[in-house]
Amino acid sequence: MVENAVATRLADTAARRPSRWAFLGMDKLTPGRRAWLIAVVATAVLITVMGLLLVVGAWRDDHAIEARMGHADADVLSVAIDRTVVRFTTPDGGAHSPFNGVLYPQDLQAGQRVQVEYDTSHPNDLVRVAGRDYRLTFLPVGMMIGITWALAAGLIWWLRRPRTPATT
Repeated sequence: MVENAVATRLADTAARRPSRWAFLGMDKLTPGRRAWLIAVVATAVLITVMGLLLVVGAWRDDHAIEARMGHADADVLSVAIDRTVVRFTTPDGGAHSPFNGVLYPQDLQAGQRVQVEYDTSHPNDLVRVAGRDYRLTFLPVGMMIGITWALAAGLIWWLRRPRTPATT
């Protein structure tokens, strides 16, 4: 009889204790929906962090260029989806063509001549079109983050909607 009372009290305590998902309102979801919801939110957070790191990386590159800035006229050799290749000559007579291309290459065309700013200690690594800086990353990164969270919000809503019982 005492064992039954203890077992009943333990069962009542377990029934009254909220699940670990209750604070988010996810305790009413099936485990499968809960897993998908966590995956959607984690993916959206990851994309957001990557976008913010992209802006920080662009700012860091600009800061390095501004610390030891050199100016030159450059010829645009090729424009591709992944990079825009330029060639310029530094005051010491060295010709440079950065392997990764130029930073902020919007609206450049092959054969065009543009002013570039470069890091004098690494002229083959950090080169940007003169007058352009990290602020040009705000719009594309902001749009990427906005679209990501709009899609995530739709998926979150869909995953949290009440399920209708299946009729058989």
